[in-house]
Amino acid sequence: MDRKTLLLLIVASLGYFVDIYDITLFGIVKQESLESFMPHATKAQEDIITNTGIFLFNMQMIGMLIGGLLWGILGDKKGRLTVLFGSILLYSLANIINAFVFDVNAYAFTRLLAGIGLAGELGAGITLVAELMTKENRGYGTMVIVTFGALGAVTAEMVHRNSQGLADWVNNTFGYELMGWQVVYILGGVMGLLLLAMRVGSMESGMFKKAAAENVKKGNMAMLFTRKNFPKYLKCILIGVPVWYVIGILVFNSQKVFAPALGVVPNIVDGKEVGVVNGVAIMYAYIGLSVGDLISGLLSQLLKSRKKVVFIYLAFTLLLVLYFLFFAKGISVSTYYFFSFLLGAATGYWAIFVTIAAEQFGTNIRSTVTNTVPNFVRGSVWPVTTLFTSLIKGGNSPITSALIIGIVCLGIGLWAIMSLKETFSKDLDYLEGHE
Repeated sequence: MDRKTLLLLIVASLGYFVDIYDITLFGIVKQESLESFMPHATKAQEDIITNTGIFLFNMQMIGMLIGGLLWGILGDKKGRLTVLFGSILLYSLANIINAFVFDVNAYAFTRLLAGIGLAGELGAGITLVAELMTKENRGYGTMVIVTFGALGAVTAEMVHRNSQGLADWVNNTFGYELMGWQVVYILGGVMGLLLLAMRVGSMESGMFKKAAAENVKKGNMAMLFTRKNFPKYLKCILIGVPVWYVIGILVFNSQKVFAPALGVVPNIVDGKEVGVVNGVAIMYAYIGLSVGDLISGLLSQLLKSRKKVVFIYLAFTLLLVLYFLFFAKGISVSTYYFFSFLLGAATGYWAIFVTIAAEQFGTNIRSTVTNTVPNFVRGSVWPVTTLFTSLIKGGNSPITSALIIGIVCLGIGLWAIMSLKETFSKDLDYLEGHE
């Protein structure tokens, strides 16, 4: 690997690190940030805050769906680097602005902008690395990006824990009074802007430059809906849905849903009972994701197969979910966090999943695919969580509801990966429709 490619890999990894930092950060600080400018003394007002948090999260997800389309098409028409830096700039500025928003409508607009920005970084980074590295070793590059990026969630939780201390330092040093959640948002934005100072403007993909000179359609979404392409495009999305089932249902609902449903025994700290905390469960799950992505990447290189690795991970996820739902009753808080780690590790095939998507299509549509596929998967959390809520309202227990949805998500994921073609070491230097 030459020096320029290594530098690009570092920038893409750090970009995804900040990307995940922001995605998980909102879930960690939304309650605290809303409470700072919304009354919450009564139960009814608490419900308003909860519903507002759901509304803001949905705005972010809508932004990511819009951004996936926008950045994907732009990446195929104008270049991968344009998307990489444009997306980092947008979500960094949105983070900083978010720190000074004290109105729900303004907060919603900011999360929409952040979602659009967050949608582009991963797809652009994966596309660049896949096209710049050799076909035998590109799996290592995507592995590094996602493995390091997943640690952004860990950093978000650790920064949040110390956010008030950081706010006090800012106040004492600069005389500007900030709240903890504001400092966390500002830090995320500053980290993104610092990335833009790393100049790798000359490292555009050679495959893109070659395709740009050809008189062919580039970034045309219609090409994905042909009889040949749509089935494999849909399957690329479906193999990633189980990841967000585990994270969006089992992990994100730890504190208020699954810990009570499983009868988790609180820890005793200084004579007080301490139960499961959502932010900590998310942190452990993302540590697991990072470890899982590292292992899946190495295993893919060892087995020389993407499909085998995803199948192994999905099978492990199915067994682990069944054990978690039916045999983890009465566990301790510490054991619950260990399960969060294992669930994250079991779904740690995100790098392989996005690489498979990149390897399925030609250069003139590859950016569109690698940007839209992971964001459609992230967007799947909305119908999945809606179905989960509906099943519970229909009289089913959280355990039964999670089981039904899990069987569906994991079932379609297993079907999709078994029916896709193997892409390990596939030559990517070709144009869609001109193979």
